[in-house]
Amino acid sequence: MRYRRTDVVDQALGVLDTYGLADLTMRRLGAELGVQPSALYHHFANKQLLLAAVADEILARGARGQRPDPWHERVVSICSGLRDAMLAYRDGAELVATAYSFGLGARTPYDELTAALADGGLDPALVPTAARTLLHFVFGHVTDEQTHLQAGSAGALEDDPRTESDFAVGLGIVLDGIRVRVADRSGIEKRRR
Repeated sequence: MRYRRTDVVDQALGVLDTYGLADLTMRRLGAELGVQPSALYHHFANKQLLLAAVADEILARGARGQRPDPWHERVVSICSGLRDAMLAYRDGAELVATAYSFGLGARTPYDELTAALADGGLDPALVPTAARTLLHFVFGHVTDEQTHLQAGSAGALEDDPRTESDFAVGLGIVLDGIRVRVADRSGIEKRRR
């Protein structure tokens, strides 16, 4: 049976969710599809490109509809949507963060954040740094959440599962710092007039 690229990505998502990122190998994926691992290279030149496609699919499946207009609400929507998308799959944060860091995929949240921050009036020189800071917060927070969940389900932790997340509070703290920079720039520009 011939598989399309989308079939391979769908099956890879299933392997990721069932076994985790460490076990998402070309060999396992080929076995799940009933093909030799070499057949997968027809669709993906290497494993890293497959993982990037899987990361992009995680983001696409987690995509929300229309974003709010105010820049700061858009930032919250982008970051919350990214968190939800990564939490939907085992090791989702590790996979998406890796694909982004390697420059192979998962770039949509960064692009959306830079647009929102620019619309908010942040100094253009600070926009890329602010966008990366927000992404690093989301990637790190979700990695921590997923690690805690997995360790808890494996019996490796003695404490109770976390019942609430402090994600929104942490994101608010980061966003407050960005708002200060936006306000400082606005104040400087008003004084220049």
